Amino acid sequence: MVRRYADQALPDGLADDLAAVALRAPSAGFTQGVSLLVLESAAERDRFWTAVEPEGPATAWARSLRTAPLLILLWTNQTAYVDRYAEPDKGWTDRDESHWTAPYWYIDTGMAALLMLQTVVDEGLGACLFGPPAEKVGRLKKEFGVPDGFDPIGVISIGYRAPDKRSPSLKRGRRGTTEVVHRGHWGSHEG
Repeated sequence: MVRRYADQALPDGLADDLAAVALRAPSAGFTQGVSLLVLESAAERDRFWTAVEPEGPATAWARSLRTAPLLILLWTNQTAYVDRYAEPDKGWTDRDESHWTAPYWYIDTGMAALLMLQTVVDEGLGACLFGPPAEKVGRLKKEFGVPDGFDPIGVISIGYRAPDKRSPSLKRGRRGTTEVVHRGHWGSHEG
């Protein structure tokens, strides 16, 4: 994840290309309940940062992420999924959420984000997926006219990578497959 961006223009049409990639993500019942809010101009991005920053001096993460020339906000709509699965070919007319083993409205939007992140890397760019502060979501929705029923999943900042310090979280190291892969029975790691 990149947290500081170079002052360099992005390729023309990048936001549209990324949106097209996001639309190829898996979608439970082909609901397609993912929506994107693209902020390309400096004025739009400033409105975003004003809406989500805490009062007082900007935090370090916000100051560095502010350098991104493109922000894409990902939204999902749970009602779209519940409505889709109440249709005759799915038949959950009671709209009971207990039918769902997981909230696929979040999963599908996460997959769309992942496809965009991978595409950004393939294009030689950097990105960071982060969430707006929960207490600022109402203000963010009002600022950009996001209708009720849409939940923010995250924001992807995009640009060319600039030199920056490494996250101290990386000191934790990556877990190995023997820690996460269970073979045939939980707790069995032998192949």
